[in-house]
Amino acid sequence: MDQLLRVHCFNLSRDGFGAGEDQSLERPFGHANPGDMFAWAGATASWPNRADPGGTRGLDDYFTRDFARNIGAEIMGRNKFGPQRGPWRDHEWQGWWGDEPPFHTPVFVLTHHERPSFTLSDTTFHFLNARPAEALDRAKAAAQGQDVRLGGGATTIRQFLDADLIDTMHIAVSDVELGSGVRLWHTPEELLERFHLEVVPSPSGVRHHLFWRR
Repeated sequence: MDQLLRVHCFNLSRDGFGAGEDQSLERPFGHANPGDMFAWAGATASWPNRADPGGTRGLDDYFTRDFARNIGAEIMGRNKFGPQRGPWRDHEWQGWWGDEPPFHTPVFVLTHHERPSFTLSDTTFHFLNARPAEALDRAKAAAQGQDVRLGGGATTIRQFLDADLIDTMHIAVSDVELGSGVRLWHTPEELLERFHLEVVPSPSGVRHHLFWRR
């Protein structure tokens, strides 16, 4: 079976932004409130960052439960890893996720400024200055036959869309308007020449957009 490059559980505002402006260490999503953007996912029983028992079941939980299914590696952009720009000044800082990152696979961080790999629990972060196709080759090799998840942010997903490397996408559109920030699309219809699309509304108010190659 072919290895797929999948976007899964990536969140957008209803006006097409994956994050707001002015990202900082204290505000990973800039002026966007992640509590509003991700409320649908954080409420589910299967949310990877859930630290206490409970949570909702149903459609939203189905998607969060599928987050790690058959995933052997992740690719992310540098701005998902952290807010730093330019050369790394502090190798002690190791991301927003603490000692137990939710990935549980090798993670390949795309950056113009490489740094040594490091491991936290069962997640190893590698830093690549590479084109999308090269990064995907590295990630597929590390995934050992499983799929690769493209974790974002929106700019990184656009780069892989432009390179025509993505096989499937699950984009969850929350009923939140940001007005500005890092945009994935003006409208999902922009992608219909290359992808089929089904939109599934949830009782939580989020609309799940499912894309797969034509």
